[in-house]
Amino acid sequence: MDAQSRGRADEIDPADQWVLNPQTGNYELRLNQSAAQSSPSGSAVPRTPSPRNPQRRRTEAPGREVPPQRSRRGGDASGGSPVNAGRRKRKQPKSGKKKALMWTGGVLAFVLVAASAATYLYYRHLEGNLNTVDVTGAGTGGFKKDQAVNILVIGTDKRSGEGNESYGDKNSVGHADTTILFHVSKDRTNATALSIPRDLITDIPSCETKQPDGSTKDIRGTNKTRFNESLGQSGRDPGCTMRTVKELTGVTVDHFMMADFNAVKTMTTAVGGVEVCLAKDINDKDSKLNLPAGKHTIKGEEALAFVRTRHSVGFGGDLSRIEIQQQFLSSLIRKMKSSETLSSPSKMLDLAEAATKALTVDSGIGKISRLRDLGMELSKVNPKNITFATVPVVDNTDGATVLLNESKAKPLFSMIQSDTSLTEVEKKAQDAKNKQQGLLSGPRAAASDVRVAVFNGGDTPGAALATLTWLQNEEGVLKSSNEGNAPQKLAKTTLVYAPNQADQARKLADLMGLPATALKPGTADAAAREAMTLTLGADYKGAGVPITGPAKAPEGVQKVEADKQVCAK
Repeated sequence: MDAQSRGRADEIDPADQWVLNPQTGNYELRLNQSAAQSSPSGSAVPRTPSPRNPQRRRTEAPGREVPPQRSRRGGDASGGSPVNAGRRKRKQPKSGKKKALMWTGGVLAFVLVAASAATYLYYRHLEGNLNTVDVTGAGTGGFKKDQAVNILVIGTDKRSGEGNESYGDKNSVGHADTTILFHVSKDRTNATALSIPRDLITDIPSCETKQPDGSTKDIRGTNKTRFNESLGQSGRDPGCTMRTVKELTGVTVDHFMMADFNAVKTMTTAVGGVEVCLAKDINDKDSKLNLPAGKHTIKGEEALAFVRTRHSVGFGGDLSRIEIQQQFLSSLIRKMKSSETLSSPSKMLDLAEAATKALTVDSGIGKISRLRDLGMELSKVNPKNITFATVPVVDNTDGATVLLNESKAKPLFSMIQSDTSLTEVEKKAQDAKNKQQGLLSGPRAAASDVRVAVFNGGDTPGAALATLTWLQNEEGVLKSSNEGNAPQKLAKTTLVYAPNQADQARKLADLMGLPATALKPGTADAAAREAMTLTLGADYKGAGVPITGPAKAPEGVQKVEADKQVCAK
């Protein structure tokens, strides 16, 4: 700005304002209040250059004089006392405090926007790490927050990743080397992690797999073969393993998570190592684990060697390796949920990076948002209520494989199906879960006095007729009828009854193995000869087969609780 311009600026009253004239569409200078009042219309006056001499008066319009502009210092044109009449108060400059607040607010807004953008970019980055497989039709289609959750965790022995070629057959397509069915209860108070031996002889059903070109391929099933062949062999994908687990256990899997050798190495490194305990010195040439007895914090290659060890622990077979893996995973869960990990942003970021790079998941949780939601559900379970167990088996005659111990395995499978905990959960949680238990307490009617109408609300054709036949011929419930298909499908079998039918309801519950949660008492008494309503749900397993599972696991089932450290022997 030159001297002349500065001189003119000094003479302009700060009360003057530029305003938009709506009639002309031009910005014009509005003079101070006294000048505005002298204008008949009160409108803005087009600006003309201010004269050099403040004493001169100029004519703006015919018959109307405009007074000279006042000095910035507030004096009149002759240097007299300030003129206050008809003037606006000078606008006070912003205080330093207000300026600081404005600056801080602006910076904060910028930081928030930048952080949001960074979070979004990192979110997309993590999503790009994930590998996904479409297993449509193999599972439920997605977990629900108000239902129990079943996740199949698969560890493949495929030698992928840097440095893993030395572990056996580097050209192998991989097997289901380690398989754990992770069941989280509906109320999120407990979880069961059920290990399935890789050498278990079972039937692998036919399965449909998605090919790289988008087409589908049907892979024929195989009877009486090793469980680990449900993955990789003959082109089978994790969906085939999910179907095999359902056929074996009766539990429908919601999602799968698959990891290779790198997962153990990178995730243990991300959390700063996992503490394990050995009851004896181990020097395993096959797994390359060499540690003395006692407690150790292991990560990376050493952690991988630990979970691969089998010849130096227990009986030296796969079942012994399962036990050491369960101890390792229990320790990893404790470390991941510890304050040391949760309070460290760097460890959490490293863990997120390692987990997403190491995992292959089904497309149902192939988005970070869905994976996060699932993680939030799983994290609700206290480690002390997570129990590791192994499918009960007996040795096969060939000495290399194992067979299902049906007398112990079936009750264990039934417990998972009925969402029964293997852990003694806190009394408060247990009371909440069994709040209807009192409905099963009280007198029972005779079977011949039970009146019930049977509906089929499940997916098993002829279930109502089969149940009716069993009730009448085997149990003496002659006052029963087959009502065909129910108006709507039900996930769980229910028995609706009136207060004056409670003794009949208890008897039928005993006969059918109904849990207390299946009983739905009404509020008004039933009329004479009015029947109760039994609707068979998707949990129906067959006529005469109890709906609910046992309250406790069979004797001899191997268990490890996640909150307790066990030393490998």
